[in-house]
Amino acid sequence: MRIVFGNWKYLFKNFWYALACGIVPAVFLALSFDWSAISGFLRGFFQGEPRTDFIGLLRAFSPIRVDSVLGGVYTVLAYVTSSVFAALLLALVEKHMRIGKRTLGGVGTEMKNLLLPAFLIVLLFYFLGELAAIILSALMFAIFSIGTTALVYLLSVLVAIGVCFLFLYSFEAFYLWLPCMQITGFRPYHAFIYSYRLSIGVRWKLIAAHALSMLVLALLLGGTAFLPEIIFRITALVLCLFLYAGMFIRMETVYFETDKLDREDVIKSYKEL
Repeated sequence: MRIVFGNWKYLFKNFWYALACGIVPAVFLALSFDWSAISGFLRGFFQGEPRTDFIGLLRAFSPIRVDSVLGGVYTVLAYVTSSVFAALLLALVEKHMRIGKRTLGGVGTEMKNLLLPAFLIVLLFYFLGELAAIILSALMFAIFSIGTTALVYLLSVLVAIGVCFLFLYSFEAFYLWLPCMQITGFRPYHAFIYSYRLSIGVRWKLIAAHALSMLVLALLLGGTAFLPEIIFRITALVLCLFLYAGMFIRMETVYFETDKLDREDVIKSYKEL
């Protein structure tokens, strides 16, 4: 259970700086959701008319908002701030787990070293998310051509589950890459090979953990999509705050667990010195 819930235990014990690192990215991530597209799709889906055009589906599922110039700006800012604060959060968490103390000494240098890898990894995650959105939109649009509405509902749900599974399976292959580069100092290729080998043993637990997060996100955002936009945005902000911080903290907790590294924030051996 440490793989699935270990990050949340760490987050709530250290929420004051863990969540602080997630506030700015969470704001722009929440603004990157296309409320009008999500609301329009869900209203039709639950009112007996699930059929939507391809562009409407893509806008609802895509992590990239393209409904307006401002929406595009929010997406760019979400990407930039997610990358920068991921580097900061990983630097803080890794040092805390290494020495058992929350100090800022050396965090700036560590963050600087992590910036480029963080930008690349977050870009990769965006790519996987956009690819999944395109595939899901294309398949559902094809399903909408079927005349039987009941069959449309059934196939839409099955396709959504299948695409989400493929997305998570691909996502987990790269999940430990960033903390591996950070902790081992390996070059990107060797860090990927090593991190992939580590992740194989916990792949299904990681998939379950992130599937649970996706389910919570989908249910709460789906539910508030029927409400005024301000409620949807506030809900998205809170969800993104916790899920963003939880995702990057899980990178460290899982990496320490799979590579069998001692966590000084847990054992506190420095107190014996």
